[in-house]
This record gives sequence, C-alpha cells and structure tokens, in this order.
Amino acid sequence: MFAQSSKHENMEKNTPLVRLADLIYRHSGLNYMNNLFTLEPKAARRLKELGLDCDSYLEFLERSPQEWEMLMQHVTINETYFFREEAQLNELVKIAERTPAGQEIRIWSAACSTGEEPYSIGMMLEHSGITARNPVRIIGSDINRRVIKTASEAFYPGSSLCFRRTDESRKQAFFAEEGTGYRVKASIREQVEFREINLLNKSQVESIGPVDAVFCRNVMIYFDVETILGVIGQFQRLLKPGGHLFLGHAETLRGFDCGFETVKANETFFYRKG
Repeated sequence: MFAQSSKHENMEKNTPLVRLADLIYRHSGLNYMNNLFTLEPKAARRLKELGLDCDSYLEFLERSPQEWEMLMQHVTINETYFFREEAQLNELVKIAERTPAGQEIRIWSAACSTGEEPYSIGMMLEHSGITARNPVRIIGSDINRRVIKTASEAFYPGSSLCFRRTDESRKQAFFAEEGTGYRVKASIREQVEFREINLLNKSQVESIGPVDAVFCRNVMIYFDVETILGVIGQFQRLLKPGGHLFLGHAETLRGFDCGFETVKANETFFYRKG
C-alpha cells in the first residue's frame, strides 16, 4: 500500500530530524514522516562522517546543495536482484512480440538502483529473439549517483544476493565470469543506458522521451498520495498510446483516476495507458 500522508506543513514536533525528513520529502518525494525511526540511523551515518549534529547538518545542507548527492546515497533504498517479479517480465516479452519488426522499442526502468532490472529486461528480450528483429533502447535511471555508477559498470560480485533468482544457465548465457564476480555481456550492455534522474524533476523526466513501457517497481510505496499522482501523471504523458506501466505487487492504482486500465495476466497485473 502507498504512504498516506500528503502534507507536512503542520508538524506537531518541529525537531531537527522532522525538518530533515520534510526537506527529503520536498527534494525527492521519499516520505519518512511516519517512519522517522528508519530515517534516523541512515542520516546518523552521514552526520558521523561530517562530525555534525542534525541541527548543524540542516544549516550545512542549506549552504552546500551538492550535499544532496551524498544524502541521497544514505537514505534511498537500493535492494534489488536479477529477474525480480519475473511474471511481469514475461508479459513484457509478449507485448514486445506484437511490435512490428524493425520498429524501435523504448523502455524506461525508473529508480533502477544498481541496474539489475534494466539488464534483466534486456536479457529477457534478447533470449526471446526480440532484439534480433527490433532495435531496443532501455533507459535505467535513479536519483542516487553512486548506484548509477555501479549499474554502468555492470559488474556484480558472485556472492551478491542479486543472483538469488539467477540459475547457472542464465549466468552462462548473459554474464562473463571475471575474477570473483560476473559482468553483464556486451550484447546486453549495449541496449542499456543509465541516467541520474529525480522523479520530481519534470525536465529530467521529460528528457526520457516517448516510451513503450515504464517499470517503476517498489518505489512509490515510499511516496504519499500527492507525490504518487504527480509521478504517475508524468509516466502517463511519456507513454505512447497503449503503452504499459509496471508497478510492484504492493502498489496499486486502484481508486486513482489517472488514465490507466488494469491488465491481469498469469498471476500478475500491470497497467495499460487508456
């Protein structure tokens, strides 16, 4: 379910941590207002690095806008793995198979973290033969510059939990073994580009251009209703007619009048632009 609070102006406790949570909300849409206990240890790590208390850090953040990059590295959630919610990936393949041969397929993986999702999309499309008959462009984006750098390098330690759903046959098909880990093969990497994008920054989002599908899974559970409506509206504008939106299974557009119809198929669901 989505976070419910939509306004933070009238806060009962104007503590430094509450003020920091409000600034994070206004910058990124991440809603920590009802989960301050989860924000506190994440912010504490950065405060310790700088030798500041929370009150002093707020002043530092105001004087040094570049600090937002470091703060986002500490407070964003980056857990992901290859072939996550594979039923949705299978449905994407079926959609792509209906695309006329030679026509470009453009897919945006929003808030992609360290890249497992956009690479998984590329792997599924290559395995199905789609990339042999259609140009494919996959854009992975995240607000966190550090995870985008990791994604661009396409190297993952063999002991990483990102391989929890990746069997040996897939490792052999889509990765090259290097030392203690695996690098995504060049044929997959060539389909994917990465960008640093804040979902609340309209000009950054619009730079994506028209797309056939958007993946934004397990992200909006951290947003409130007001932020969700704004982000979904941007997805709706970017998607081509009949384009598809894939959210996480804990997220739903039920009750929102935002121009999408629900598609249910093979024990999963997603949305089609109406």
